[in-house]
Amino acid sequence: MEMKQAVAALSALAHDARLAVFHMLVQAGREGLAAGEIARRLGVPPNTLSSNLNILSHANLVESRREGRSVIYTARYENMTELLEFMIQDCCAGSPEICAPLADVALRSRCGPTGTA
Repeated sequence: MEMKQAVAALSALAHDARLAVFHMLVQAGREGLAAGEIARRLGVPPNTLSSNLNILSHANLVESRREGRSVIYTARYENMTELLEFMIQDCCAGSPEICAPLADVALRSRCGPTGTA
């Protein structure tokens, strides 16, 4: 990931409502969520949600697909992974005592065969 892409992604996430939307979509998995369901869960007006989803989409953090009359949004996991890799690239000057907690967080994330995500 290039610096410009990372800045765009982090800028998009630097807003409480957009971070909440993105977090919800990350938790939803590949099936995603309909825009109406996201708005209902967060208690936000559809036009506000649409604006936030548009910003997240332009930052390549979410994508959408149409299913019947609904628009389904999903997190772009590959771009989230690239952003996380960008953030920890060449981390900690090779100091295991600093890097180890980052690895522990990844293992505890409940993602994978033993997790619930």
